[in-house]
Amino acid sequence: MGVEGTMEYISELLKMRRKKKKKPMQTVALRVARIDCEGCERKIKHILSGVKGVKSVVVDVKQQKVTVVGYIEPKKVLEAAKSTRKKVELWPYVPYTMVANPYISQAYDKKAPPNMVRKVPDTASVNETTVDDSYTIMFSDENPNSCSIM
Repeated sequence: MGVEGTMEYISELLKMRRKKKKKPMQTVALRVARIDCEGCERKIKHILSGVKGVKSVVVDVKQQKVTVVGYIEPKKVLEAAKSTRKKVELWPYVPYTMVANPYISQAYDKKAPPNMVRKVPDTASVNETTVDDSYTIMFSDENPNSCSIM
């Protein structure tokens, strides 16, 4: 290796050191309670647009939803939103087609927007609902005493 080869090698090492991993473009949806007026909307927009890496902030007053897009971490956006002194959580709703059992008690929510249900883990099943198993067994076709009950 001559002088040229050594210089190339050193320059490649320096280039590799300078490169930082860029955060991927993400969309973070938040549910913010009590967005009542334009002042609240402006305050939330101002605070969230000040977070490093944020490209856009969209506030939907009707659904109480804030969508933040940019090269951001959801944790930092959540912390910044909590500084508004409002109740903030990650957007808990998904389209009902994304959930295996959308009508179990954990998924159904009266406050959810149309065609949306609360996100529940896939481990939740119909057995975990409020229906008591003894009633279902009592009136099943496999129970020999079900005729006497009816």
